[in-house]
Amino acid sequence: MADLIVQKVLNNNVLIGEHSSYGEVVIIGKGIGFNRKKGESIDQSHAEKTFVLKNEKEQENYLKLLPFIETDLLDTIITAIHHIKKSTGAELNEHIHVGLTDHLMFAIKRLSNGLEMKNPFLLETKALYPMEYSTAREVVTLIEEKIGVYLPEDEIGFIALHIHSAIMNKELSDVNRHSQLITSLVELIEDQLDIKIDKESIDYLRLVRHLRFAIERINAGETVEEQGNINSFLKAEYPICYNLSWKLIKVMQKYLQQPVYDAEAVYLTMHLQRLQKKKI
Repeated sequence: MADLIVQKVLNNNVLIGEHSSYGEVVIIGKGIGFNRKKGESIDQSHAEKTFVLKNEKEQENYLKLLPFIETDLLDTIITAIHHIKKSTGAELNEHIHVGLTDHLMFAIKRLSNGLEMKNPFLLETKALYPMEYSTAREVVTLIEEKIGVYLPEDEIGFIALHIHSAIMNKELSDVNRHSQLITSLVELIEDQLDIKIDKESIDYLRLVRHLRFAIERINAGETVEEQGNINSFLKAEYPICYNLSWKLIKVMQKYLQQPVYDAEAVYLTMHLQRLQKKKI
């Protein structure tokens, strides 16, 4: 059996093929689909890029996108996904092919019409996922270099969430829900302590990372070690921060529909006290 057998020609540069080892694959190459017929064999060296979509639903959704995307943009996005995989060293969930392609198609279309989408989770994303954010910035640079489209910083945040979702094998909706929860918690802290948190500060970075890991622990049903008598000490010494920590815990419990262990209040109180100390 030849390495690649044509199954379906999508356009001059993209086709679906049957690979002797991997089954159905997407094949990209300049002019690779021109005058090709179903059942024809292709020398694999002619393919510039190939990738496998094992999930039938993902494959179906991806094929629906392809007729609406220009070849140069498609090639750029596939190059970007290869770069993400290499840069992060991670095995990406294949839903990134559909999710990121769909997002970038419409982001570029919106920008060409003068519409820029604001990212309400930008600062949280930057603080929570620095590696993904740095990789997303590289993707934006790559897109500008290859097709001359400049994507604003809000888009770096959106791309970073797609990368995180693919690395962690999570649904993007879950990642967005957690970002939304953290934004709500930060707003509650600012309101209750009557402060404006510096979103570039190390204290903010520590706070949102703590909240992120707390959410992940709660979802996984993990406990954190009890801290002996420190609960009583914090309650007496820092009553405002201690009471606020319990308000935050109640919000998390309601939002995540999971119990939160008492020990979380200790760590939250210490983070809150650090922020309150800096209040001017």
